[in-house]
Amino acid sequence: MLDNGGGRHARRRYIPRGPVAAGAGLVALAMVVGLLVVAAQRGADRGEGVAATILATPQPPPSLEAPPVVDSWPRWGVTHTQYSADNEAAEVRDRVKDLFSRVPMVQNQHIMGWGAGNPEPAPGKYDFRDLDRRVKLMASTKAQPVLTLCCAPDWMKGGAEGRTSWGKIEVAPRREHFADYAELAATVAKRYPTVTHYMVWNEFKGFWDEAHNNWDVEAYTDLYNRVYDALKAVNPKIQVGGPYIPVDSHISSANSSTLKGPWGAVDSRPLESIQYWLDHKKGADFIVVDASSATNDRGLVPDEFTALKKFSAVTTWLRQQSGDLPVWWAEWYISPDNIDWDEQHRTAVQTVAMMEFARSGAATALYWNPQRKGGDDCPGCLWSPADGQEMPMAGLLSGFTRWFPAGARLVDVPVSDPRVQVLAVEKQMIMVNTTNAQLAVQVDGRPFQLGPYAVQWSDRGR
Repeated sequence: MLDNGGGRHARRRYIPRGPVAAGAGLVALAMVVGLLVVAAQRGADRGEGVAATILATPQPPPSLEAPPVVDSWPRWGVTHTQYSADNEAAEVRDRVKDLFSRVPMVQNQHIMGWGAGNPEPAPGKYDFRDLDRRVKLMASTKAQPVLTLCCAPDWMKGGAEGRTSWGKIEVAPRREHFADYAELAATVAKRYPTVTHYMVWNEFKGFWDEAHNNWDVEAYTDLYNRVYDALKAVNPKIQVGGPYIPVDSHISSANSSTLKGPWGAVDSRPLESIQYWLDHKKGADFIVVDASSATNDRGLVPDEFTALKKFSAVTTWLRQQSGDLPVWWAEWYISPDNIDWDEQHRTAVQTVAMMEFARSGAATALYWNPQRKGGDDCPGCLWSPADGQEMPMAGLLSGFTRWFPAGARLVDVPVSDPRVQVLAVEKQMIMVNTTNAQLAVQVDGRPFQLGPYAVQWSDRGR
């Protein structure tokens, strides 16, 4: 999330400081003869990033298997970050790829950062090795692939050609380079014809207007429209969405909107920016936002489960304002950074959050995978970094993808205790005990014993 006064991250997120490409070192060594070091501009070696290497001969596009044909959009998915299956040792990599492919889901990758290097270190000089690897990972695990068009090469934002400063990853391209960025987007789309869904930019990075204490939505919309036109020119069937803006909320703020509930009030500025984008966009196939259920000033209010209702309220507002465009949640978060929950408690809250997305009709909800390298503690991760063993969130995503895709017909079932939340379709249901106590409960006419913060699946066959 970005805070209200400067466009910095308000919550801790694993921001990449350079591409991580485990296993790519041997490939790079084998290609060293064919590498050409791009000359940096005068003064670019004074701490202004690292020199880029560019293949003397451009790489051919990868051969990609088409995504599987699905009856309905999977709705649920994951965003790859700095560490993913392609960065793991062979044994772990195979286990992780099985987690992704057992139930094909939506998978998203940024074109620069979060595991991918600078795709265009100098004008017209491309390096797609990292992005190729991630796109091939998505194809090999039967994903419905999505690419996020963020971030921008240094030369588009006032930096040196042929160098990459990862400390400036959140800087937006300059206005005079918007056309160059749109051309890069088109180049990416031509390279990966099996990818037909694109989100434009990420959290309005670099579009905070200090002078007006507000988002520069006019500049973002200009960038979006240029990218939209460029992508549609490549393939009219490509699906494009924005504005991918963080929707903050507060308990007490001079910028509170009328969109509020017991969980707080949404900041008026992102809502006004969304409305401007809706009124001035060239077109859109879906609308994108992200948010945390926690308020910026008071954390989780009134409790971690009630706070999740913010997601439903925002989804409903977006559908109403946009004329029912499909709503995409590019990122969603269920706690402040300093929360001290065990994995069972965390998974219970994550499950109820996903219930809110399903009930409110969100079309897509992408989980920002907080994966770490081997040996690191990894709360909320999909697999253990040490050995690739599945963690609870992986099973949750697979189960929701199978049973609650977009358009799934939800069924109301009787529950004897309101502290147990349930989401059900004709043949399956999932239950969550939202307390830290053992509960005996009747759900759908059957008895269940649910431990503290238990998440339990059950068929509904009679």
